[in-house]
Amino acid sequence: MKTIAQQLNWDFEVNGNLEIRNKDWQLIYLELSNAFWAKWEYNSRGNQAYYQDSKGVIIDNRPKSCEGKMVEFDGVKYKLVKV
Repeated sequence: MKTIAQQLNWDFEVNGNLEIRNKDWQLIYLELSNAFWAKWEYNSRGNQAYYQDSKGVIIDNRPKSCEGKMVEFDGVKYKLVKV
């Protein structure tokens, strides 16, 4: 799979590092000339929710699905399912 810089035929010598930012100017993608890349996702409050890089580091703070969990309401247990 090609990196974004490879897909764009990015010239690091001319353009420098490839940085992509969101509308709030937060860095969402970075690629360096040595082929290292990293990507970020942010939640609605602007806090980092996800990070992944080309070295295999993943930090995932995104909300997890409640599907399959049990809840009890008025003494009756219910299993949550995705609708």
